[in-house]
Amino acid sequence: MLLSVVIICVALVIFVLKYVFGSSGPNPFEKDTREPVKKMVHDRKEKNKVLKQGFLASKVPENLDAVIIGSGIGGLGLAVLMAKVGKKVLVLEQHDRSGGCCHTFTEKGFEFDVGIHYIGDLQEHKPFRCMLDNMTDGQLQWEPLDNPYDQVVLGPPENRRRYPIYSGRTRFPEELKKCFPGEEKAIDDYIKLCKKVGRGIWLLAMLKICPAFLAKFLVYTGLAKRLSYFFKMASRSLTEVVNELTENEDLRAVFTYIYGTYGNMPKDTSFSMHSLLVTHYLNGAWYPKGGASEIAYHMIPIIEKAGGAVLVRAPVNRILFNDAKEAYGVSVMKGQEEIHIRAPMVISNAGIFNTYEKLLPKELQAMPAIQQQLGMMKNGEGGLSIFLGLEGTKEDLGLKADNYWIFTENNFDELTETYLNGKREESAKSVPLLFVASPSAKDSTWEERSPGKSTLSLVSFAKYEWFEEWKDDKVNNRAPEYKELKQIFVDSILEVLMDIFPKITRDKIEYIDAGTPITNTHYIGSPKGEIYGADHGIARFSPELNATVRPQTPLKNLYLTGQDVFLCGFAGALAGALSCGSVILNRNLHLDAISLAKKIKYAKSKED
Repeated sequence: MLLSVVIICVALVIFVLKYVFGSSGPNPFEKDTREPVKKMVHDRKEKNKVLKQGFLASKVPENLDAVIIGSGIGGLGLAVLMAKVGKKVLVLEQHDRSGGCCHTFTEKGFEFDVGIHYIGDLQEHKPFRCMLDNMTDGQLQWEPLDNPYDQVVLGPPENRRRYPIYSGRTRFPEELKKCFPGEEKAIDDYIKLCKKVGRGIWLLAMLKICPAFLAKFLVYTGLAKRLSYFFKMASRSLTEVVNELTENEDLRAVFTYIYGTYGNMPKDTSFSMHSLLVTHYLNGAWYPKGGASEIAYHMIPIIEKAGGAVLVRAPVNRILFNDAKEAYGVSVMKGQEEIHIRAPMVISNAGIFNTYEKLLPKELQAMPAIQQQLGMMKNGEGGLSIFLGLEGTKEDLGLKADNYWIFTENNFDELTETYLNGKREESAKSVPLLFVASPSAKDSTWEERSPGKSTLSLVSFAKYEWFEEWKDDKVNNRAPEYKELKQIFVDSILEVLMDIFPKITRDKIEYIDAGTPITNTHYIGSPKGEIYGADHGIARFSPELNATVRPQTPLKNLYLTGQDVFLCGFAGALAGALSCGSVILNRNLHLDAISLAKKIKYAKSKED
């Protein structure tokens, strides 16, 4: 018996060393590819030559190595990784511009981002920053937000409490303790716990890239929870953990406020997921200089340099399979014509539901292994966005390079549940959570590009079912009832906004529009209007799910990348790209990025 245990343990160690630390394929992070920063391009027509290359059959490169469905960061990021090792990749995007949630749009002279509000963990020489620098050849620049970078606002107008959230491993707790005297231990314990849980994320990555049998062994022997505190805490809710730390209702709210970043009520949120966000922003928050479109703008040329392409207005209507159930390409609709594109590998960044339920033939959808994965996931909550174009500079309007998280009170679970379960017209009059950010105030190039103007992006959540009856209407000409419902949301949210920002008045608003869950479905292809992919509730973080939903699908030559493979948001989708790239290139790209960062930091220290 003892001998058997020893043999199993030795075998496990060998496999872990081989698949976590061993690498045999080409390394996209082998060398530092950063170049001196070139002059920024602000001319929209010039940028659109890169971002809006329309699909034509004649533009499809020959002898492709892979086709990627969807040009969000999970798709573009993976295409760049493959391009850097000489792979010829075609990225297909159904929208009229590339970038997914990283794209921007312009109305009446105002440019708006749709999904990039702030990114953490971008200190010089850190692995995440190093990775992004090398995936854009050093051309994508980042600007730090103000400190405090977040403002948490709780309560009604007559009893509003404001709590600034500072970055910095020492300043973050120090400033919180000033707001909550007597709660020093709770604050220290909270941060310590978040850090401890966050460090265990390595095993989630391992479950995605190691052989399936090893992943299952780690799960079903219980080793996953023993090896990683992330998985040990994954089944505990944010509400449960925070309530054990303090009795102070406002401090509980401040501990949990960022739950809006992934769209679940605190009682339905895994504390492990929350810990990742807290540690992600602990050292600061940044915004892309020049706006969110800069991300795709500097990635696409790298894909093209390797012979690939990123083409828009290219809706993939199905993935092609042979009789052996092997993917061999995709079908794209060009008007009424169906164009087949062949490639030895198909990678979907369209999300697990779109991929399995819309792009597979019915007989393959019915496969038990496919149904098992679908049964483990569910759709996330729908997103609601309001875009304001304002007359006046950031100084005129009292705007800063920070974000506001505004709540009608501190009982988040009750507020959110009442809102989402209410009648739509009544819920629209009292939105309990509102995120407010000014892209123009965060970007130092804005005044040069749009002098005397400013923008605001406001984000909340709304049920897809509230708008579903109008989903088949023309996107710019939906029924009057739809517009009336949108207006109720807009009016109630504006009332809150103008109370928090008194310098913003209705006469300053030159442009305003709202995007509902069905708007999201149209523009970014989300099945239920979700903006963070599949639901990020507690079940999402079980070791079983993460050992099952992986870059490899049950169908040969078909892979998944992006948010649904790893985690939500920009960093989560990129981690999905690294995981998928690790499987395809047969090496651990997560560790390769860390290794390159260490080399660059060491070289810099030698210079200094």
